[in-house]
Amino acid sequence: QVQLVESGGGLVQAGGSLRLSCAASGRTFSNYAVGWFRQVSGKERDIVAAISKSGGSTYYADLVKGRFTISRDNAKNTVNLQMNSLKPEDTAVYYCAADGSTVYSNYYSTALGSYDYWGQGTQVTVSS
Repeated sequence: QVQLVESGGGLVQAGGSLRLSCAASGRTFSNYAVGWFRQVSGKERDIVAAISKSGGSTYYADLVKGRFTISRDNAKNTVNLQMNSLKPEDTAVYYCAADGSTVYSNYYSTALGSYDYWGQGTQVTVSS
């Protein structure tokens, strides 16, 4: 089991920045690829970014590419999502999730169903 706790959400004006953190406990965190997802009430949960176990491979959804940066520190069992140039349409609940299914250190999945462990979510609200 891996327990995930997100933090860093809040209210920010358009154009501002937030840094989300995902802290893990339980099993060895470096054995898991990690994804950040977001969900608006009444809509599907969509992937925002993902990072491989080693941190050597990353993915960004087109909507956030160039504005968001995902990183991880396996020694500290954390994954961060730096969000810059925020837009009102970035408003959502953000979740981090862990995928332990792959043996490849530079692999990540963009599929919701690949992720076994989820945090409770953190609200990000961007005002115009």
